[in-house]
Amino acid sequence: MESIKSYIAQHKGRFVNELIELLKIPSISADSAYEKDVITTSEAIKNALEQAGCDNVEICETPRYPIVYGEKIISKKLPTILVYGHYDVQPPDPLDLWDSPPFEPIIKSTEKHPDGAIYARGACDDKGQLYMHVKALEYMTSEGNLPCNVKFMIEGEEEVGSESLAWFVPRNKKKLANDVILISDTGMIANDIPSITTGLRGLSYVEVEVTGPNRDLHSGLYGGAVANPINVLTKMIASLHDENNHITIPGFYDEVEELSTEERGEMGKAPFSLEAYKKALDIDEVYGEKGYTTNERNSIRPTLDVNGIWGGYTGEGAKTVIASKAFAKISMRLVPNQDWEEITKLFQKHFEGIAPKSVRVKVTPHHGGQGYVTPIDSIGYQAASKAYEQTFGKVPIPQRSGGSIPIVSLFEKELKSKTILMGFGLDSDAIHSPNEHFGIWNYLKGIETIPWFYKYFTEMNS
Repeated sequence: MESIKSYIAQHKGRFVNELIELLKIPSISADSAYEKDVITTSEAIKNALEQAGCDNVEICETPRYPIVYGEKIISKKLPTILVYGHYDVQPPDPLDLWDSPPFEPIIKSTEKHPDGAIYARGACDDKGQLYMHVKALEYMTSEGNLPCNVKFMIEGEEEVGSESLAWFVPRNKKKLANDVILISDTGMIANDIPSITTGLRGLSYVEVEVTGPNRDLHSGLYGGAVANPINVLTKMIASLHDENNHITIPGFYDEVEELSTEERGEMGKAPFSLEAYKKALDIDEVYGEKGYTTNERNSIRPTLDVNGIWGGYTGEGAKTVIASKAFAKISMRLVPNQDWEEITKLFQKHFEGIAPKSVRVKVTPHHGGQGYVTPIDSIGYQAASKAYEQTFGKVPIPQRSGGSIPIVSLFEKELKSKTILMGFGLDSDAIHSPNEHFGIWNYLKGIETIPWFYKYFTEMNS
């Protein structure tokens, strides 16, 4: 493993160029107009795995987008690591907020990334982090020091709920059998403060529709006499939080895990500057549930947020109408012990119950997933910690994430495996936002660190 640094230095330009070519493909799973591009990306991943040294690579058909499976099996007596990632990306909208086209990658230096960062949709989430694993495998196979078996399962629907993965995994348990699952779809505190994600929030995502009159109405003739669905919807949404930003849905907090004072104290040891946080977001003050810190609000507490709202006339100029319908998309981030399907039912019952009789309400669940916690005393976590210490020179800090990877709980249920979350992105990398980017230093550091995880995990299982 000592040769990894020289191997990266020798191939750095090619590693970056290969990632740039992958980022040029607009694999937007949420938009059917990009179906061919999503398929093209799956084929590119297949080719990359083959070139990296996998003996068996296949594109597995599913009800929707394919899953790319690859493996390098050395011996049945050795441990097997299953690497998961996704090749689909978020829509790039709003395009006018990008400094450069989202699928024309460019490299720029920033304060956080003085060695340069690649700007493109999917750079950090998750093509860049996925490709670290491909290049790490290339190094281990080319140098003949792969210490264990490895399998890859790369999907194309993570950004739209992973429905096909939920279909695929139970049907392929033998193929996917492993000793640990390795994912890089999270981040770390800073380049000089490595961290390992030990907890993920769950998710419930719904769409609501409020209908009033059977057609759009003239606001002069009908205003004040007929319920305006947009007005009603905004009032209903506003009522979902009280004056302490506590969610008002009955039963919502019944299963919420309350961390002890000691655990919250350990979380508080992670370096955090509230002023720097506000400055980075250009806000004057933070906002959230009373009684909790910013880092607690975005990791160990559940939330409810409106992700989109629309209705009526939004074009140029004026059009005085009362819209027939109003819509919103709402997501709830959940903590361990909250069941996403139960929370969805509670939301639906409550939202329908608070609607005035002057409108009709429809709640459509989209997708969701359970929260997850990785024990820090597991062999997988300990191997990851040693790997970070080897390449960063510091013991990483365990950190709970506010994000969700719903399939992690699915893996534990179906494959009986723990998941290790080794992320190398930063909070400032703007995933899901305009100007998403991934530091070249971070990309290469991931390639350097991953082989050490293989080494330590194998040694600890011997």
